[in-house]
Amino acid sequence: MLSQNLRQQQKLQQKLSPQQIQYIKLLQLPTLALEQRIKEELETNPLLEEGAEQEDDIIEDPLSEQPDREDAEQVREADEREAEGNEEDEYDWDELLNNADDLYGYKARPNYSNDEEEHRDMPMPAQETMAEHLRDQLTFLDLDDKEEIIADQIIGSIDEDGYLRRPLESIVDDIMFNYGTSLTEADVEDVLARIQRLDPIGIAARDLKECLLIQLHEMPNTVDARETAIDILEKAYKAFTMKHFGKIQKKLGISKEELKDGFDLIQRLNPKPGEGDFTAQQNYITPDFTVRYVDGEFIITLNGRNAPQLRVSRHYRRMLEKLSAEKKKRKKKKKAQQDQRRNGVDDDTRKFLKNKFESARWFINSINQRRHTMMKVMNAILELQEDFFLYGEGNLKPMILKDVAEIIDMDISTVSRVVNGKYVQTDFGVYELKYFFSEGLSTDSGEEVSNKEVRAIIEEIVAHEDKQKPLSDQKIADKLEERGFQIARRTVTKYRKQLNIPVARLRKQIILDD
Repeated sequence: MLSQNLRQQQKLQQKLSPQQIQYIKLLQLPTLALEQRIKEELETNPLLEEGAEQEDDIIEDPLSEQPDREDAEQVREADEREAEGNEEDEYDWDELLNNADDLYGYKARPNYSNDEEEHRDMPMPAQETMAEHLRDQLTFLDLDDKEEIIADQIIGSIDEDGYLRRPLESIVDDIMFNYGTSLTEADVEDVLARIQRLDPIGIAARDLKECLLIQLHEMPNTVDARETAIDILEKAYKAFTMKHFGKIQKKLGISKEELKDGFDLIQRLNPKPGEGDFTAQQNYITPDFTVRYVDGEFIITLNGRNAPQLRVSRHYRRMLEKLSAEKKKRKKKKKAQQDQRRNGVDDDTRKFLKNKFESARWFINSINQRRHTMMKVMNAILELQEDFFLYGEGNLKPMILKDVAEIIDMDISTVSRVVNGKYVQTDFGVYELKYFFSEGLSTDSGEEVSNKEVRAIIEEIVAHEDKQKPLSDQKIADKLEERGFQIARRTVTKYRKQLNIPVARLRKQIILDD
């Protein structure tokens, strides 16, 4: 049988308001992405504008006068006012226009010079992609129409690292499907061989062995050790990859000197021609912070693009002030509606202006709060890593996200969003904020050191090892123990992989006897 029951339940839930979500999203954006986000907001919200502030617009930074908790209370109050009713007459324009100092703008301190402003507007140079570079060279191959189709299909199938991993059979099928042209794999193989000898030589190779052999075959016959290098790859490739030098010597019947010359020639070849050049994207790093040490104190500045001058449009502000003044004169609802029609401001227009006004206010507050939070985090990092900013590399201390969060009294997730993808310009170079975070390791003396320092020591040990008998991970751990670091072999293995150092067998080199 069906029955109905009435039950009362109480539960605690935490929900983020749209304004809090907007702030979180802005907080994790790096400088260039933030600049683009601001441009998008300026395009979609006519009440928001960018420009120098006038005397009657200059307003103190609300976050400098009240804690973040009060700012959140203002956001919640705005949500409650929105939920109380949808009728415009219930909306208090006087309260909106005079509620807080942050309504029409904030006192931004951009911290960038005229030179930086000129550089910001400087057009970026055009960059030719590898695909375009290869297609430009096709004119020198004297291809017919069918071969041009094949060449275009091959170039479009090359991976980012410059290799062609797509089966030739698939390329034949695609051309048949798209162009109705019947081909054989031999036709594709012929065009592929010609493309592989374009600049850079070895592009579109199907594996490493083919890539290296193409480069060797294109070298003049007069190049020393060319034939030896070709024999190593063609006849002893597996032993070459494993660095079994004795097996290579025995199989090819060559001396140690010949083996070394051939091996050195192969090492000078390009294993990934064209890698990273298949897109026109340029990875420019724009520092979000600058830290300088001047006259005995640190000066932290945010990149100017982090704090642009934003305000509500003066034109729309006057319109809203006029509407607010007119509302005071209305005594009856009927007369108010007549005034609305007479002044050309209907309910839809009023609602649109109200929503855009709130959106502009929330966006300005979010930008301002982002700037405030980022400065707090950067100040905390500087406090914990002062020796690094004074003396540079080798003075990094163990530090985790929790350490910064405790100093600024914020959640760890907030700190994580700030440091993710952000960079700082120091006197010793540009560093990602993540660089300053590392776990600590204890030495025999009880001193805490950063694991980055341990990785640097591992690099030093590997650099000075006997190249004919490279050290195993266990032997590296033993050497670290001699220096006072109690580290397990598996930890050394982890750090070695992070440093992109190959295993001992692959670090072996050919050393000729004096």
